Amino acid sequence: MKSKVQHQSQAQASTRNLSAQAVTAAVIDRMKSSRSDRFKQVMASLIEHLHAFARDVQLSEQEWAFAIDFLTKTGQSCTSSRQEFILLSDTLGLSTLVTQMNHPSQGKETEQTVLGPFHRESTPQFPLGADIAAGIEGKPLFISGTVSDSHGQPIADARVDIWHADPRGEYDVQKPALDGAMRLRGVFHTDEAGRFHCWSIKPTCYPVPTDGPVGLLLKASKRHPMRPAHVHFMIDAKGFDRLITHVFEEGDRYIDSDAVFGVRDALIIPFKLKRSKTGPDGSVLNRSYYHIHYDFHMRIPRSKPKRQNKASR
Repeated sequence: MKSKVQHQSQAQASTRNLSAQAVTAAVIDRMKSSRSDRFKQVMASLIEHLHAFARDVQLSEQEWAFAIDFLTKTGQSCTSSRQEFILLSDTLGLSTLVTQMNHPSQGKETEQTVLGPFHRESTPQFPLGADIAAGIEGKPLFISGTVSDSHGQPIADARVDIWHADPRGEYDVQKPALDGAMRLRGVFHTDEAGRFHCWSIKPTCYPVPTDGPVGLLLKASKRHPMRPAHVHFMIDAKGFDRLITHVFEEGDRYIDSDAVFGVRDALIIPFKLKRSKTGPDGSVLNRSYYHIHYDFHMRIPRSKPKRQNKASR
């Protein structure tokens, strides 16, 4: 036992009597036994930047305690239907940064954007043409589109997950009266020509949740919490990079000041008002409706060079 302790003390620097400058290297040194080079790379960079931040702003103990409390409350605000940490990442621009680094689009490939905090797993599947509003009132919206590769070849049986807010700017998870029931969301599969369509109701611009820690951050920053009207899409097809994106309403007043920095020019489209009382699929309506259409082009994953372990270098 004694020799083992002596060996460890020789392999790692002492953690005693560390100065404000020396503590950073000591913490990083404690992780050098990890077998994962990537873990060591990420954690070393995180610790260096975190410590450098504290030194740069001369972080006080009161500010440190406030930050710990803020992060604790952020975690406590998360539920099975609300992800406050994703919202925090979104409003700090981190989500957009990570998305754009990991999913750069080229040519006709559809641009990715943020997932957002209101996606739900186990969303019900519907046949093409179904109405995902399921009784929630609003102006009818016909959603249609195609899924193809970057060369325009249609992709059959692609899984298209759609979700959006209602005309009051609320998602189903924000409506206690629904008691967990899903509305304004559904999964569809493209036909042999890569097409899909469904009915819903027109969404509007809305504020991100402001009743939690993120709301306090936005208020302290003198920032508005608004997002422009949009519809979310998550598309999966074998052999292609998962596509997570939105389409945004052209002309929305918040199109240039999205609270989560997610708007891309290529994703802005008109929500066209149709005066006809017959839908594109032949449905007979008793009033006019809106129509959006988007042609999605999937991206083939880029191969990344394999990281070498130090032992193999």
